Amino acid sequence: MLTFETVNELTLKVTCTGNDVLITKAGAFIAGESAGSKNYKFEKLLLGPQGNFAQAAFGSLMRRVTGENIPLMKATMSGDSVTYYANFGKHIVVYKLDMGEVISVESENILAFTQDCNYSVRFIGVGVLSQKGLATTTLTGNGNNAYVAILSDGNPIVLSNIGNGNTLSVDPDAVICWMSRHGYGDPQISADLSWKTFIGQHSGESYAFEWACNQPVTVLVQPSERSGGIQVAID
Repeated sequence: MLTFETVNELTLKVTCTGNDVLITKAGAFIAGESAGSKNYKFEKLLLGPQGNFAQAAFGSLMRRVTGENIPLMKATMSGDSVTYYANFGKHIVVYKLDMGEVISVESENILAFTQDCNYSVRFIGVGVLSQKGLATTTLTGNGNNAYVAILSDGNPIVLSNIGNGNTLSVDPDAVICWMSRHGYGDPQISADLSWKTFIGQHSGESYAFEWACNQPVTVLVQPSERSGGIQVAID
């Protein structure tokens, strides 16, 4: 069994009891220790972590077509061990998914996940205005040990309207992920365009991801915007 925890906010500590498999971003391993001789090894996943060749090949094709492709590796643990992972000093958030709970995350923000997470890419149809396009990576809890480690460029904030009925509005280029126990919980696009936008007098905040008050969701946001998106203006 695997357990996740963070060390100093910047490092993921994975404790393995017995035999298990970890999926992580390729090259993220920084250190490890094990009882006796080294009892873990790494191999690059050429296609993906899906269970059979056909699913892995289709998943690889989907990721390449949608731009959600990241190099992944498999860490095979054959005994008790502790291993550590990081990515260029980025902050790390650990989350444990309940059975059937879904997290939709930008692929570049994934550090690691356990085998109890079903990994896939799907179209969401709202990303035409965002930097990442029309697709998102999805991890779904499928067991009692569904851990996910997420990267954030700076210390993230957590927004949630569960129990309070608030409407959430977030810049798409700052979104890391969103979690929902009621389907995928995908946002709608809220656009604020006027004639000023087209003469270069836009605010820079012309569109947003929006979750309605009747759409319970938790959203993780990083204090750094990705470069990209669309620029609507006439210079």
